[in-house]
Amino acid sequence: MKETRNLIKILSEAIDSGRAAAFVTVISVDGSTPREAGAKMLVFSDGSIEGTVGGGSIEALTIKQAVACLKKGEGGKFVFDLKPKGNTGMICMGKMEVFIDVYKNPFKVLILGGGHVGLKIAEACRLAGYPYLVADDRKEFANAERFPGAAAVINEFPHKAVAAAGVDKDTCVVIVTRGHALDRECLEAVMRTPAPYIGMIGSRDKVGEIFRLLGKKKLYPLKDPRVHSPVGLNLGGKAPGEIAVSVLAEIMKVHYKRDGAHMRDVKIK
Repeated sequence: MKETRNLIKILSEAIDSGRAAAFVTVISVDGSTPREAGAKMLVFSDGSIEGTVGGGSIEALTIKQAVACLKKGEGGKFVFDLKPKGNTGMICMGKMEVFIDVYKNPFKVLILGGGHVGLKIAEACRLAGYPYLVADDRKEFANAERFPGAAAVINEFPHKAVAAAGVDKDTCVVIVTRGHALDRECLEAVMRTPAPYIGMIGSRDKVGEIFRLLGKKKLYPLKDPRVHSPVGLNLGGKAPGEIAVSVLAEIMKVHYKRDGAHMRDVKIK
C-alpha cells in the first residue's frame, strides 16, 4: 500500500506540473512471472520510471509500450507472453497482462509577461485545468504569491525564458509583455520553437510593425499559421479578464480544431 500511495502522490504532482505520465498496473499473471498481479509503475515520456513491474527485459518492454501510449495519448490492455514462443523472447514460462492508463494534459500554457492580462490568463488556465508557466524579469510581478498555481515562475526577460521553459509541441505560448520591443523579441524566440500556438497581444498597427521588423530576419509571422496576433477571439470586451477569456477560448479552438460556433448551431453526428 505504501508503494501505491507514493506512486499516486508522484502522479498527482506530475499532473499538476503538466508532466505526462503512464500508470502501469499488472492486472493478471499466469505461470512464472517477475511480479504478482497488482504491481504498479509510473512511466514518463523520457522513459524514466517510478516503481517496478519486475525489472529486466519484461520491464523494458513495458516501458517501451507505455512511452508509445504517451505519444499516442491513449492507453489500453497489453499482454506479454513470457514463454519461448511468445512475444517477448523470454523463457519465464508465464504470461503477464498489464493495463496502461495515460495521464496527459491536452496542453500547457507559457505566459510571457506577468502583468494584469498575464495574471488573468493564468486564472483562466487554472479554472479550465490547464497547467501554466509564467515568465517575467520583474519579481514583483512574477512570483509564487502572485501566481500560486503556476507549474513554474521564471524570473528572466521573457524572450530569454523561452529556452528555460522548454517549449515543445504541447506548449501554447501567449505573449503579453510590458512593451513592443519585448513582444517582438519574444515572438522571434517562440517562432523558432515547435509551439503549436503563438498568441501576441497588440493593436493592428503595432502587430504590423513587429511583423515587418521580423521579416528583416527572414521570419514571416503572416505565413506561419501558428501565429495569432492580435490575440484572441472576437468576443467583445477590453478588460484584462475579458481578454483572458478570449485568449484561452482561441487556444482551445485551435487545439481541438473546432470552429467556435454556438453549441445550439452544432449538428450532432
